[in-house]
Amino acid sequence: MVAGVGTWLFVVWLIGRFHGGEFDVQAATGLPSLVVLLVVMNWFFHKVYWTGWISSHHKRRRGLLSSDPDASRRRMLLGLALLGFTSVYRECFEVVIFLQNLRELYGASVVLEGVVIGLLFTAAAGVLTFALHQRLPYRRLLIITGVLLLFVLLVSVGEEVNEMQLAGWIATTPVSGLTVPGWMGTWFSIFPNWQTFAGQLIALTLVIGSYLAAQYLRVWRPRRRGQQTAHIAHTPPERPADRAIRAPIAGATT
Repeated sequence: MVAGVGTWLFVVWLIGRFHGGEFDVQAATGLPSLVVLLVVMNWFFHKVYWTGWISSHHKRRRGLLSSDPDASRRRMLLGLALLGFTSVYRECFEVVIFLQNLRELYGASVVLEGVVIGLLFTAAAGVLTFALHQRLPYRRLLIITGVLLLFVLLVSVGEEVNEMQLAGWIATTPVSGLTVPGWMGTWFSIFPNWQTFAGQLIALTLVIGSYLAAQYLRVWRPRRRGQQTAHIAHTPPERPADRAIRAPIAGATT
């Protein structure tokens, strides 16, 4: 968490080194945010990504805990610390990059309010999991979050296209005869020009198309050929301790 805060301060300082117009800065910070969001979308829509990531951490943790009892305790603790760092810092880095565009648009105070609300939800999930020993519907939460992220992606693409148009990076070609209320542009970033619609269509095609392509290569084509469906990752039966470790990972991702 400390490294995440340090990364935030460094990125804010780095952005401040570049001088340009307000719309130029907003458009420039929006592009990395879109890249991060597309990566996160792949993690949600392709089980091969997030299942493989979590199972890989489980495998490394089991390897550390089942090591030779005579091995150095400091070495085992260092391995667990590095494992925890890679799990949490990846999330911190994604959040830092994604929130830069929102910081440029609405200010750091608004972003801080959102971060505090997110931490409260994460803490609530931790209390339910560890203190009250409740098993949350992680799969359902991930599906709902994936749908919400798809909506956020379309809004972010619309905002980015609009910022690039205001900065003069790309042209604006209005759709003749189409009128869109102003509130739809404010809340949903829907603007009546071909560039906005094309950008949102491309983003939607990338996410859904890559999902269908992965399904075809992993499931549909082997099934058509009479082969065994490719497995994403093999994990042994889960123990109660494993569920306790997996819970905060899924909760943090959500």
